[in-house]
Amino acid sequence: MAMWVFGYGSLLWNPGFEVAESMVATLPGYARSFCMRSIHHRGTVADPGLVLALDSQPAAVCKGIALRVMPGQEDGTLAYLRERELVSSAYLEKNLEITLETGSDVQAVVYVIDETHEQYCGGLPLEEQAQIIAKAVGGRGPNTEYLYNTADHLTQVGLHDPDLSWLSDRVKTLTG
Repeated sequence: MAMWVFGYGSLLWNPGFEVAESMVATLPGYARSFCMRSIHHRGTVADPGLVLALDSQPAAVCKGIALRVMPGQEDGTLAYLRERELVSSAYLEKNLEITLETGSDVQAVVYVIDETHEQYCGGLPLEEQAQIIAKAVGGRGPNTEYLYNTADHLTQVGLHDPDLSWLSDRVKTLTG
C-alpha cells in the first residue's frame, strides 16, 4: 500500500521528504484556516504568529496536494513528519480518506488542528490575521514568508483560496 500525505500549507512547498508522486486532492469536512498560533516556527511565545491548520467544518472541502511517499521510506517519513508537525501537540495526526484528482479515494496522513489546544484560535477576522502575520517572526523565519510561499504555491498548482489571496495582498500592503 502506498503512503499518502495530504498537504495544504507548508507541505505544499516544503514537504521535507522524497515525494514519488503528487497530485491535486480534496479532503471533505475540513477547511484550510490560519487558526493555529505559531510559537515555534513562525512566531514566539511572546509574539505568536499564525500558521495554517485544517479546521473541522462538516460542510467544507479543502483542496490541497496528495503527496505519495517514496516506497521504502514510509517509516522515516512518518518519523520526520511527527517531529515536524507534532512539536507542540496542537495538531492531531489522522488517517483520513482523500479523493485524488483521478477520482480514486485513498487513505492519507493528515494533520488537523486540535480545537481544545491552547494554540487554537479559529474564527479570527481576516484583518486581525493580516496584522499578526505582518509582524511575526519565529525560528523558521518571518510569518510573511510562510503566507507568501503557501499562497504562491496554491496559485502555481491551480488552486484558488480567496482568503489566502486576500491575506497575501493585505499583508503586502501592511509591510510596504
